[in-house]
Order: sequence, then C-alpha cells, then structure tokens
Amino acid sequence: MRLVFSVLVSALLIATAAAAQPAGTFRHAHGVGFGNLSSLDPISTGRVLQITEKIMNRLVRPDLDGKPSPDLATGWTVSPDAIEWTFALRDGVRFHDGSVFDADDVVYTIERVLDPEMDSPVRSVINMVKGIEAIDPLTVRITLKHAFADLPLQLMDSRLRMIPEGSGDTIGRTGIGTGPFIVEKFDADGISILTANTDYWEGPPKLARVELVGIPDAQARLTAFLSGQLDMERGIDPSLRRVLQNSDRYNVQDIPTGNWIGIAFRTDVPPFDDVRVRKAIRIAVDREDLLKLALGGGGIVSCDTPVGPNDQYYADFDCPQDIDAARALLAEAGYPDGIDIEIHVSTLEPSWPNMAVALQEQLAAAGIRVKITKAATDGYWSQIWMQKDAVGTAWGERPADQALNEIFRSTAKWNETYFKDLTFDAMLDIASQELDFEKRRALYVGAQKYLFDNSGTLIPYHITQLVGLSTRVHDLDEVKNDAVRWHLVSVTE
Repeated sequence: MRLVFSVLVSALLIATAAAAQPAGTFRHAHGVGFGNLSSLDPISTGRVLQITEKIMNRLVRPDLDGKPSPDLATGWTVSPDAIEWTFALRDGVRFHDGSVFDADDVVYTIERVLDPEMDSPVRSVINMVKGIEAIDPLTVRITLKHAFADLPLQLMDSRLRMIPEGSGDTIGRTGIGTGPFIVEKFDADGISILTANTDYWEGPPKLARVELVGIPDAQARLTAFLSGQLDMERGIDPSLRRVLQNSDRYNVQDIPTGNWIGIAFRTDVPPFDDVRVRKAIRIAVDREDLLKLALGGGGIVSCDTPVGPNDQYYADFDCPQDIDAARALLAEAGYPDGIDIEIHVSTLEPSWPNMAVALQEQLAAAGIRVKITKAATDGYWSQIWMQKDAVGTAWGERPADQALNEIFRSTAKWNETYFKDLTFDAMLDIASQELDFEKRRALYVGAQKYLFDNSGTLIPYHITQLVGLSTRVHDLDEVKNDAVRWHLVSVTE
C-alpha cells in the first residue's frame, strides 16, 4: 500500500512539475518606427517598447487603476518637504546574466538617464532629481532639487527600466534585464525571439517563447492578426468590431486610455509661428464629428491636452467649433483670403489618414486649405516627425506632469512642435512644487488651458483602444495602464 501511495505521489509531483513548465509561443508585432535605429536600450529614442516591457522591470509600476505600485522597489517613504525619497529594494532578484540586482544598479540606471551626454528624452521625466545614492545594497535615496509630491508617478515611466551597472554600451543589443523573458535574438526588421526566464522573481512565466515581428504598416499588421499569424493587435479600426465579435477566433477588449493621436505644427516656422494661426486651426475643428469620422466614436474628446481623462490633474473644459472666430483670427494674422498648409501622415498609425481627410473637410470651412502628403512608414519617426512643418503624431498615456514637460517644455528633447514658452515652463515648475493637492491640481489645469490658447499641437481626442486577441490567449485581460503581468499570460497550443 505504501509503495502504491509513493508511486501516486511521485506521479503527482511529476505531473505538477510538468504543468508548471513554460509552454507555448505568443506572437506579437511592432511598427519598426525607428528603422535601423531600433534598440533594446530602454532610454534610447529607438527603443522597441513591445520588447523592453517583457524583459525589464521598473522600480515602480502602475496597478490596474494606473496608481503607483511596487515593482523592483517594495516600498518608499518621503520627507515632510517632499525632497528626500527613500526606496526599499526587492531582495533576491537577479539579472538575466546571473548578476544580483541591488542599489548600485539603480544608482547607475538613474544617473545614466540624468547624464546630459546621453541626450535621452527620458531625462525630462526626472529632471527634478538632484542626486541618488545607495544607502545599503537594498536601499536607495533620491534627493530632489525642489519639492515634488508625485515622484512615484514619474518612476512608472515605461522607459525607466533597471539595467545592470556598467551595461550602457551593450544594453541596446543584449537587453539584459530582470524581467520574465530573456532575449534570445533581436532583429527589429524581422523576428525577435524571447524565451522564458524560469528564475523570474514573480515566478516562472507560463509562456515558453515570445516572438516579436517587425511590421511597419498598420494594415499589414492587421492582416497578419486576422490570418492567425499574430495573437494580439492593438488600435484596430472600430469598423471591424462586429466582425471580430461574431467570430469564435477572437476576443475583443475596449480599453479607455490616455493615449492620443493628433497633428503637431512646428511653432518655429511660418505660418505656425503665429499663435493666431494655431488658435484658428484648433477652433475650426469639430472634435465630436472628427472622433466619429476617424475612430467611429471610440474615444473621448480632448481640448488639446495630453493629460488623459482618468488622470487626477485632467482639465475638463469645452472647446466648441467656431468657424467665424477662426476666419477672424486668420485675417488678423494677415491671411484674409485663407491659408494653405500641408500635413504629413502615414499608415504607421492606422487612423491618421482618416483623421487628416476629416480635418481637410472641416478646416476648409474656415479657409484653411489642407494638402495631405502620405509618407512612408519606414523611418517615419526619424525622417518625418519633428522634421516636417506639420505631421501626424501619437503618444502613449503619461502622468500629467510628465506629459506636459516631455511634450511641451522649452528644453525637452521631444518637444515636437518646438514650443518655446517660458511662461508655460514657469507654470509647470510652480505646479510641481506645490504640496497642497487641490492647489497643485488647479495649477496643472491652468497649464493645460494655457496650451489650448498657445501650443502647436492639435489633440482632438483620447483613444478608447480596440484590442484584438486570439482566443488561444489566456490571462491577458487587462491591457490598460501598462499593467500587463506578462509572466501570467498563457496560450493554448
């Protein structure tokens, strides 16, 4: 009897161990937006987010409500003046190369971001940091230049991934991190391969393998998804909702987000260097109608703020279409007979062409004649964006202070409209240093209203993202807020 029981226990243990082994392949795509500049360095301009999110961790990550929660930091405390922040680090974590994660890696990662010679766009996210030091192997202290009440929100940035000390020269190729998957092969233009990190600190991934396919064109990515070559596709045209829902091959998620698409006008070149022209364009737009025409109503109207509707600092105000006022502003700016502008878009973002055509029709009523130029998808972000005078743009959700600083501060690397406004910069500085929440909120709201009157970016709506998933995918139910726990995702082979 004991022998039989022993055999049964052994069989059960073997079956349990086998069940726990990573299995299956998840196939995902990315847009190769930076072409040959694509990289695994999380702070580089050409980072491939769809890969770095699976191979690296942050100190702080968002929970399902978008609020800061522990990742490689288990917790944090702050001084009464909000200048010194102390973070306790997770013990027993290892990088993919076997080295132990500790405070020195955090110091190296943050100091590398702050290094002016790195010229990373992420620097603007934590530009309030004065210095960082390792108190002991599992504790770091970050000292700020001034009071800042929302540092954990900033550290949730998807690019602030921890890398090994001294790895800056090689991280773009190796992608060594602490995440649930390890880079086996990186090929931005082809297929990159990730394999399970069975020593992952949250437990072994359920997937054995992730394949990331470089597909620049949005329509080609959709075709690959519909043909079963991919397991997930984000930003699907809302017109396909019924087709997907009526099929037993797909699941559909509607994800309200702070993501947005729009048009960026360079404020350093005519005619967009005249604030009256910029204001004329934005008040000539019927945003509700534009949302219906471009996205089938899948979003929330925005009055040109990059701050998402669910953010605690979101400015909620109306910005109705006013054709007569737009014409008057153009005449005042020296264009009584209207004006001709050119907008560059591509199919890299599937809704850009529809948005541009709808804008062309709406702006014509105010005497703004739009020429639409379709650019190639390959290298769009390096050759068109921030190069041409007016371009399609797209941004992912960011906390308010980060979005306002990274996109519009005079000195920001990714100030895509070359918006140089010291008054706006000062508004952000004052808001970030205010420790009273209600006062701080009012200051951030004021800064967003200032953008509506002065900035060079048209942000007509925030996107409710339509995400398609193959029915073979399990436990990927929450795509929102960058909160996916990739080690829990599985597939049915």
